[in-house]
Amino acid sequence: MSALRVYLDGIGLCGPGMAGWAASRDSLAGTRPVELSPTVLPAAEALPPAERRRVGVPIKLSMAIGFEAAQQAGVDPANLAAVFSSTGGDCDNCHAILETLASDDRQISPTRFHNSVHNAPSGYWSIATHCMAPSTSLCALDATFGAGLLEAASQALASGQPCLLLAYDTAYPDPLYSLRPIPYPFGLALLLRPARSTTSLACLNIGLSEKAPDRCTDATLESLRQSIPVARALPLLQRLARNAPGRVVIDYLEHLSLAIEVTA
Repeated sequence: MSALRVYLDGIGLCGPGMAGWAASRDSLAGTRPVELSPTVLPAAEALPPAERRRVGVPIKLSMAIGFEAAQQAGVDPANLAAVFSSTGGDCDNCHAILETLASDDRQISPTRFHNSVHNAPSGYWSIATHCMAPSTSLCALDATFGAGLLEAASQALASGQPCLLLAYDTAYPDPLYSLRPIPYPFGLALLLRPARSTTSLACLNIGLSEKAPDRCTDATLESLRQSIPVARALPLLQRLARNAPGRVVIDYLEHLSLAIEVTA
Protein backbone atom coordinates (compact mmCIF):
# COMPACT_ATOMS: atom_id res chain seq x y z
CA MET A 1 0.00 0.00 0.00
CA SER A 2 1.32 3.45 -0.91
CA ALA A 3 1.49 5.94 1.92
CA LEU A 4 -1.60 8.08 2.41
CA ARG A 5 -0.76 11.75 2.89
CA VAL A 6 -3.45 13.83 4.60
CA TYR A 7 -3.62 16.98 6.68
CA LEU A 8 -5.03 17.11 10.18
CA ASP A 9 -7.19 20.16 10.79
CA GLY A 10 -9.10 19.34 13.97
CA ILE A 11 -9.02 17.02 16.98
CA GLY A 12 -11.81 16.04 19.36
CA LEU A 13 -11.05 14.03 22.49
CA CYS A 14 -13.15 12.67 25.35
CA GLY A 15 -12.00 10.04 27.82
CA PRO A 16 -11.06 9.37 31.44
CA GLY A 17 -9.66 12.66 32.76
CA MET A 18 -9.62 14.03 29.20
CA ALA A 19 -12.34 16.64 28.74
CA GLY A 20 -11.42 17.83 25.27
CA TRP A 21 -8.21 18.18 23.28
CA ALA A 22 -7.16 21.58 24.62
CA ALA A 23 -7.67 20.52 28.24
CA SER A 24 -5.74 17.29 27.71
CA ARG A 25 -2.68 18.49 25.78
CA ASP A 26 -0.48 19.16 28.82
CA SER A 27 -1.12 15.69 30.25
CA LEU A 28 -0.49 14.04 26.90
CA ALA A 29 2.66 16.09 26.37
CA GLY A 30 4.00 15.02 29.75
CA THR A 31 4.10 18.48 31.33
CA ARG A 32 1.27 17.69 33.77
CA PRO A 33 0.48 14.44 35.60
CA VAL A 34 -2.18 12.23 34.08
CA GLU A 35 -5.16 12.00 36.44
CA LEU A 36 -7.80 9.43 35.58
CA SER A 37 -11.40 10.21 36.44
CA PRO A 38 -14.70 8.96 35.02
CA THR A 39 -15.37 10.07 31.46
CA VAL A 40 -17.71 13.07 31.48
CA LEU A 41 -20.17 13.03 28.57
CA PRO A 42 -21.83 16.32 27.58
CA ALA A 43 -25.54 16.20 26.81
CA ALA A 44 -26.37 15.85 23.12
CA GLU A 45 -27.81 19.36 22.98
CA ALA A 46 -27.79 19.48 19.19
CA LEU A 47 -30.54 16.85 19.06
CA PRO A 48 -34.25 17.65 19.40
CA PRO A 49 -35.55 16.88 22.93
CA ALA A 50 -37.39 13.71 21.89
CA GLU A 51 -34.28 12.16 20.32
CA ARG A 52 -32.01 13.47 23.09
CA ARG A 53 -33.91 11.44 25.70
CA ARG A 54 -33.32 8.19 23.81
CA VAL A 55 -29.58 8.35 23.19
CA GLY A 56 -26.90 6.43 25.05
CA VAL A 57 -23.17 6.71 25.63
CA PRO A 58 -21.83 6.18 22.06
CA ILE A 59 -24.07 8.88 20.59
CA LYS A 60 -23.19 11.42 23.30
CA LEU A 61 -19.51 10.50 22.96
CA SER A 62 -19.38 10.70 19.17
CA MET A 63 -21.18 14.04 19.16
CA ALA A 64 -18.83 15.52 21.76
CA ILE A 65 -15.70 14.62 19.82
CA GLY A 66 -17.17 15.32 16.40
CA PHE A 67 -18.33 18.84 17.20
CA GLU A 68 -15.02 19.64 18.92
CA ALA A 69 -12.97 18.56 15.89
CA ALA A 70 -15.21 20.42 13.42
CA GLN A 71 -15.17 23.58 15.53
CA GLN A 72 -11.39 23.52 15.84
CA ALA A 73 -11.07 23.14 12.07
CA GLY A 74 -13.59 25.91 11.48
CA VAL A 75 -15.86 23.81 9.25
CA ASP A 76 -19.59 23.21 9.18
CA PRO A 77 -20.26 19.56 10.15
CA ALA A 78 -23.28 19.62 7.85
CA ASN A 79 -20.87 19.37 4.91
CA LEU A 80 -18.58 16.62 6.20
CA ALA A 81 -18.41 13.02 5.07
CA ALA A 82 -17.78 10.90 8.15
CA VAL A 83 -16.38 7.55 9.24
CA PHE A 84 -17.74 6.13 12.50
CA SER A 85 -15.48 3.45 13.93
CA SER A 86 -16.32 1.55 17.12
CA THR A 87 -15.36 -1.86 18.45
CA GLY A 88 -18.61 -2.53 20.31
CA GLY A 89 -21.14 0.20 19.63
CA ASP A 90 -23.71 0.73 22.38
CA CYS A 91 -22.57 -1.75 25.04
CA ASP A 92 -25.16 -0.66 27.65
CA ASN A 93 -27.97 -1.14 25.16
CA CYS A 94 -26.63 -4.54 24.12
CA HIS A 95 -26.54 -5.58 27.79
CA ALA A 96 -30.13 -4.42 28.33
CA ILE A 97 -31.39 -6.32 25.25
CA LEU A 98 -29.66 -9.52 26.34
CA GLU A 99 -31.15 -9.15 29.83
CA THR A 100 -34.60 -8.82 28.31
CA LEU A 101 -34.11 -11.85 26.08
CA ALA A 102 -32.99 -13.89 29.11
CA SER A 103 -36.11 -12.90 31.10
CA ASP A 104 -39.67 -14.21 31.03
CA ASP A 105 -40.88 -11.07 29.25
CA ARG A 106 -38.87 -11.00 26.02
CA GLN A 107 -40.51 -7.93 24.47
CA ILE A 108 -37.80 -5.54 23.27
CA SER A 109 -38.72 -1.87 22.96
CA PRO A 110 -38.45 -0.34 19.46
CA THR A 111 -36.13 2.36 20.83
CA ARG A 112 -33.70 -0.21 22.19
CA PHE A 113 -33.83 -2.12 18.93
CA HIS A 114 -33.08 0.81 16.63
CA ASN A 115 -30.30 2.04 18.95
CA SER A 116 -28.70 -1.41 18.82
CA VAL A 117 -27.60 -1.18 15.19
CA HIS A 118 -23.96 -0.24 14.64
CA ASN A 119 -24.70 2.83 12.52
CA ALA A 120 -27.14 4.42 15.01
CA PRO A 121 -24.62 7.17 15.97
CA SER A 122 -24.24 8.18 12.31
CA GLY A 123 -28.01 8.49 12.02
CA TYR A 124 -28.28 10.70 15.09
CA TRP A 125 -25.30 12.73 13.84
CA SER A 126 -27.13 13.45 10.60
CA ILE A 127 -30.20 14.53 12.57
CA ALA A 128 -28.13 16.84 14.80
CA THR A 129 -26.05 18.40 12.01
CA HIS A 130 -28.51 18.15 9.07
CA CYS A 131 -25.66 16.48 7.21
CA MET A 132 -26.49 14.78 3.91
CA ALA A 133 -22.90 13.75 3.13
CA PRO A 134 -21.99 10.04 3.04
CA SER A 135 -21.12 8.21 6.24
CA THR A 136 -19.46 4.85 6.90
CA SER A 137 -19.74 2.76 10.06
CA LEU A 138 -17.20 0.04 10.76
CA CYS A 139 -15.50 -2.02 13.45
CA ALA A 140 -12.37 -4.17 13.55
CA LEU A 141 -12.06 -5.33 17.18
CA ASP A 142 -8.71 -4.09 18.53
CA ALA A 143 -7.78 -2.67 15.10
CA THR A 144 -10.80 -0.36 15.13
CA PHE A 145 -8.87 2.93 15.30
CA GLY A 146 -6.39 1.94 12.62
CA ALA A 147 -9.13 0.72 10.30
CA GLY A 148 -11.08 3.93 10.80
CA LEU A 149 -8.00 6.08 10.15
CA LEU A 150 -7.21 4.28 6.89
CA GLU A 151 -10.82 4.54 5.74
CA ALA A 152 -11.14 8.26 6.54
CA ALA A 153 -7.78 9.11 4.92
CA SER A 154 -8.67 7.07 1.83
CA GLN A 155 -12.05 8.78 1.51
CA ALA A 156 -10.52 12.25 1.85
CA LEU A 157 -7.96 11.53 -0.88
CA ALA A 158 -10.44 9.79 -3.19
CA SER A 159 -13.10 12.51 -2.93
CA GLY A 160 -10.82 15.54 -2.66
CA GLN A 161 -12.96 16.65 0.29
CA PRO A 162 -12.42 16.64 4.07
CA CYS A 163 -13.52 13.58 6.01
CA LEU A 164 -14.25 13.35 9.72
CA LEU A 165 -13.15 10.24 11.63
CA LEU A 166 -15.13 9.56 14.82
CA ALA A 167 -13.63 6.61 16.70
CA TYR A 168 -15.08 5.61 20.06
CA ASP A 169 -15.36 2.75 22.53
CA THR A 170 -17.78 2.21 25.39
CA ALA A 171 -17.75 -0.24 28.30
CA TYR A 172 -19.90 -3.34 28.80
CA PRO A 173 -21.48 -3.94 32.22
CA ASP A 174 -20.92 -7.34 33.83
CA PRO A 175 -21.02 -10.16 32.87
CA LEU A 176 -19.82 -9.15 29.36
CA TYR A 177 -17.24 -6.86 30.94
CA SER A 178 -15.36 -9.95 32.15
CA LEU A 179 -14.96 -11.04 28.51
CA ARG A 180 -14.30 -7.57 27.05
CA PRO A 181 -12.90 -5.44 29.89
CA ILE A 182 -12.87 -1.91 28.44
CA PRO A 183 -12.57 0.25 31.58
CA TYR A 184 -13.77 3.66 30.32
CA PRO A 185 -15.64 5.23 27.41
CA PHE A 186 -13.05 6.85 25.13
CA GLY A 187 -13.50 8.81 21.92
CA LEU A 188 -11.25 10.52 19.39
CA ALA A 189 -12.22 12.53 16.30
CA LEU A 190 -9.81 13.66 13.57
CA LEU A 191 -10.74 16.04 10.77
CA LEU A 192 -8.64 15.02 7.75
CA ARG A 193 -8.15 16.98 4.53
CA PRO A 194 -6.51 15.94 1.25
CA ALA A 195 -4.67 19.28 1.00
CA ARG A 196 -3.19 21.76 3.42
CA SER A 197 -5.42 24.56 4.72
CA THR A 198 -4.91 27.63 6.87
CA THR A 199 -6.05 25.65 9.92
CA SER A 200 -3.93 22.54 9.36
CA LEU A 201 -2.23 21.33 12.54
CA ALA A 202 0.01 18.66 11.00
CA CYS A 203 0.63 16.52 7.96
CA LEU A 204 0.22 12.75 8.40
CA ASN A 205 1.87 10.25 6.07
CA ILE A 206 0.23 6.91 6.89
CA GLY A 207 1.68 3.59 5.77
CA LEU A 208 1.81 -0.07 6.76
CA SER A 209 4.65 -1.41 8.88
CA GLU A 210 5.78 -4.64 10.52
CA LYS A 211 7.48 -2.79 13.38
CA ALA A 212 6.22 -3.14 16.95
CA PRO A 213 3.80 -0.41 18.04
CA ASP A 214 5.13 2.41 20.18
CA ARG A 215 4.31 2.36 23.87
CA CYS A 216 3.43 5.27 26.14
CA THR A 217 6.18 6.05 28.64
CA ASP A 218 3.56 7.13 31.18
CA ALA A 219 2.24 4.02 32.95
CA THR A 220 -1.30 5.37 33.21
CA LEU A 221 -1.54 6.19 29.51
CA GLU A 222 0.03 2.86 28.60
CA SER A 223 -2.62 1.06 30.63
CA LEU A 224 -5.32 2.92 28.67
CA ARG A 225 -3.56 2.19 25.39
CA GLN A 226 -3.58 -1.54 26.07
CA SER A 227 -7.13 -1.78 27.44
CA ILE A 228 -9.16 0.48 25.10
CA PRO A 229 -9.01 -0.17 21.34
CA VAL A 230 -9.39 3.48 20.27
CA ALA A 231 -6.73 4.46 22.83
CA ARG A 232 -4.20 2.67 20.61
CA ALA A 233 -3.97 6.18 19.12
CA LEU A 234 -2.39 7.62 22.30
CA PRO A 235 1.24 7.57 21.01
CA LEU A 236 0.06 9.64 18.04
CA LEU A 237 -1.81 12.04 20.32
CA GLN A 238 1.28 12.42 22.51
CA ARG A 239 3.40 13.41 19.53
CA LEU A 240 0.76 15.87 18.35
CA ALA A 241 0.44 17.32 21.87
CA ARG A 242 4.21 17.90 22.00
CA ASN A 243 4.13 19.36 18.47
CA ALA A 244 7.04 17.02 17.77
CA PRO A 245 7.66 15.95 14.16
CA GLY A 246 8.71 12.34 13.67
CA ARG A 247 7.46 8.81 13.15
CA VAL A 248 5.02 7.01 15.40
CA VAL A 249 3.94 3.38 15.05
CA ILE A 250 0.49 2.38 16.31
CA ASP A 251 -1.40 -0.91 16.55
CA TYR A 252 -3.36 -2.20 13.60
CA LEU A 253 -3.67 -5.92 12.81
CA GLU A 254 -1.92 -8.75 14.64
CA HIS A 255 1.23 -8.73 12.51
CA LEU A 256 0.79 -5.34 10.87
CA SER A 257 1.08 -1.83 12.31
CA LEU A 258 0.51 1.68 11.00
CA ALA A 259 3.56 3.90 10.70
CA ILE A 260 2.61 7.58 10.71
CA GLU A 261 5.13 10.26 9.81
CA VAL A 262 4.07 13.51 11.51
CA THR A 263 5.31 16.84 10.13
CA ALA A 264 4.33 20.31 11.29
